[in-house]
Amino acid sequence: MNWNSALALSTALRDGTFSAVDVMNETYDRIEKHNPQLNAIVNLLPREEALKLAHAADQIEPSERGDLHGIPMAVKDLNDVAGFPTTAGYIPYKDQIIEKDGPMAARLRQAGALFIGKTNTPELGLGSQTYNSVFGTTLNPYDQTRTPGGSSGGAAVAIVTEMLAIADGSDMGGSLRNPASFCNIVGMRPSIGRVPSGGHSTWFGRMSTAGPMARTVKDATYLLSVQAGPHSSDPLTLPESGTIFKDLLSQIEQEPSSPYRIAYSPNLHGLPIASEVSEVITQAPAVFENFGWEITETSPDLSKAMEVFQIQRAAGLANLGRTLDSKYTDWRTHTKDTALWNIDEGMKLSSQEILESEQLRAEIYANVAAFFETYDALILPAAQVAPFDIETQWIEEIEGVKFPTYLDWMTVCCAISITSLPTISVPGGFTTSGLPVGLQIVGKPKGDIELLKIAYAFEQATMHHLRKPN
Repeated sequence: MNWNSALALSTALRDGTFSAVDVMNETYDRIEKHNPQLNAIVNLLPREEALKLAHAADQIEPSERGDLHGIPMAVKDLNDVAGFPTTAGYIPYKDQIIEKDGPMAARLRQAGALFIGKTNTPELGLGSQTYNSVFGTTLNPYDQTRTPGGSSGGAAVAIVTEMLAIADGSDMGGSLRNPASFCNIVGMRPSIGRVPSGGHSTWFGRMSTAGPMARTVKDATYLLSVQAGPHSSDPLTLPESGTIFKDLLSQIEQEPSSPYRIAYSPNLHGLPIASEVSEVITQAPAVFENFGWEITETSPDLSKAMEVFQIQRAAGLANLGRTLDSKYTDWRTHTKDTALWNIDEGMKLSSQEILESEQLRAEIYANVAAFFETYDALILPAAQVAPFDIETQWIEEIEGVKFPTYLDWMTVCCAISITSLPTISVPGGFTTSGLPVGLQIVGKPKGDIELLKIAYAFEQATMHHLRKPN
């Protein structure tokens, strides 16, 4: 079976070349081989139950099969799937069984996906190192002493080891881009409103979105075609149907009518970037120049973006803290220090501080929108470091620069998040020690389609995604 292409696998399942039962058996063979070591998939269904789902899928007439017919999927353990717990890697949540699919899971199920478990995530999805007290630590298959990043770390590991063909992820400050970078896969953060929020995100201060993870840009595009589309429950929903991304699959190889104009920022206004990462990222502009595209070393002014991110993230977590207070008397004893700090920082915020951050965010967006009237995309690192030791909870220092909070080392992603622009991490190369490095490509406002075209061109010119872990 062709596990190098989820698109090809899906086609074979829909036309009957492969049976869902055979694919499910092979999936479980792979999971049983790799998951005990790497700990990527949690709350896994017994094989017998999964095979019943596959057998039922095989009975569906080919003409009635959806785009994800028979594809085994494990949804990130922050998203609701009927019949599974949504634990968020958090002890107070570990036994809550969900009765109804969230909006995104409902779309995946309607398209024919077969849910077999969840993918591991950091506690409450906070931080870019996938460990928690419920399921333990997820390991990076390129070096099992290192982290796969997070918070979509379980999904990234499951994809790169071919335990899953595709997977969903979500991203507030880099949770799609960081693990994609650390695991040599594709992770796309679409425009805000492209994928429904699930009803838990606020209207103002919205920074988080779900998106696709896959081995290739085409596979990510295919999954996005199912995830995306307007939803009545989402006040920021975008009107375009997900079919625009399905249509893109036949157009993604087309040359642009005029050369793209690419902005290149090696460090986003002087952020500390680990030297081994910089050595890889500095090779990216030449790839685009070889296409005949215009490359300029510049970037929009995002110097105050982290200030906005810190305030709006903390404000959202203050709401989480109040909810936990109302439901669990001992929740603080089960919560890691960084999460407690972030919740408490949110509790200290005044309404004036939150409103001022929203105004500053609007000013930054106006500046960024003007910047993208000149440029078609911005390229920069997807992470400021390479995969780091699993015993390190968060990066406290890069190239001699020390950070005051557990979020600062991710500024290269967090700063982009507040803009709501579509952005993607694609395999960008490897350090001299063989660790993956991702290239972050940021698109124009609501420019998801052109972004995917640019990412595909880079992927096909470099083919870094073909280098797999031992």
